[in-house]
Amino acid sequence: MVAHGMNRRDFLGTGVKAGAILATSAALPATVFATPAAGTPRDRQLFAIAQRELAKAGKAIWRSDIVGIADFGLRSSEPRFHFVNLDRSEVQSFRVSHGTGSDPEHDGWLNDFSNVHGSNATSRGAYVTWEWYTGRYGTSVRLGGLDDSNSNALKRYIVMHRAKYAENEHLAKWGRLGRSNGCFAMGEEQFRMALTNLSGGRLLYADSLGLAADGTTVTKPAPILPAQPELELLQPETPTAAQRLNPGSF
Repeated sequence: MVAHGMNRRDFLGTGVKAGAILATSAALPATVFATPAAGTPRDRQLFAIAQRELAKAGKAIWRSDIVGIADFGLRSSEPRFHFVNLDRSEVQSFRVSHGTGSDPEHDGWLNDFSNVHGSNATSRGAYVTWEWYTGRYGTSVRLGGLDDSNSNALKRYIVMHRAKYAENEHLAKWGRLGRSNGCFAMGEEQFRMALTNLSGGRLLYADSLGLAADGTTVTKPAPILPAQPELELLQPETPTAAQRLNPGSF
């Protein structure tokens, strides 16, 4: 289990296969990142974020060729899970679900992050991907939180898995994806790519970036409030005896 109080500089990983992977990773040469010039303005920002987070994570990450970036500043109907391939200087983007506790209105927008047990919310921060295992949703990938903001990921069973509510059919019917219990849930094809591209000690980073393809920042729209009656039409209410004796209770 992950010891509480560890930061990402001290964190060397755990899990069923961690020891074997760490033993082989020690022989790997250090990676020197170039700044990719190709791609959209958003792609170039994603490259920079991936390189920054890899540098912060240090030895907690065993493979630095591909980084997953989940941008929860975009609505769940948008491709907001990015496979950032630093070796090829390319980005592939797909959809991913967020937690019910982060979107109680179920409007497709993430409101808040949480690291609290039982919150069913998405957590912000950097994760290391661990081994595959078979769970409720079939093959899934364990995740270890590297930051204080997601340090409970392992105990909360925050993982990557496939889900029908993340398929295109669900999006076509409801206009947004379904919600998870805080996990990174994807459609079948997208999850197969995650198994290939992100498992085995790679970095997954989640934040509310709101990056549009042209590099601009998307802002969550303000909620539409019901129309309010004109003030002059409001009639003052006569308080009851109970209300007079208990101000603020009603």
